Amino acid sequence: MTDTSRLPRVLFLCTGNTARSQMAQVLLERHGGGRYAVTSAGLEPGSVNPLTVQVLRESGLPTGQLQAKGVRPLIAEHFTYVITVCDRAEANCPIFPNATYRLHWPFEDPAAATGSDEERLAVFRRVRDEIDARIQAWVAPRA
Repeated sequence: MTDTSRLPRVLFLCTGNTARSQMAQVLLERHGGGRYAVTSAGLEPGSVNPLTVQVLRESGLPTGQLQAKGVRPLIAEHFTYVITVCDRAEANCPIFPNATYRLHWPFEDPAAATGSDEERLAVFRRVRDEIDARIQAWVAPRA
């Protein structure tokens, strides 16, 4: 078992913690190879979107631990990186006094997609793939 107390801590933050930040958390856990302690949270947490679960499972990723969480209890914690994944979270991000770096990676909100079920699912898949590519590019020089 890895001693997570010595790993760089990463917090992915979005508005609801229902899609983008959940995807980012699971994808960094996959691509980080155990080199990061990862969590996600939302400014106004809702329920994890079922399409988030579906597109992660399609990629063979675990979804059993997914749960929307609020950001307030995390503000005083130590994070190496606080990464906002939506413009609203960036604009309203609270101050994390114990964070080393704050990054902004804006992604479209797949939960706002309209159209048929298949059209909405296509947006979730595209956003998942965009987050996946961004995370792989980010971890590559740190490997």
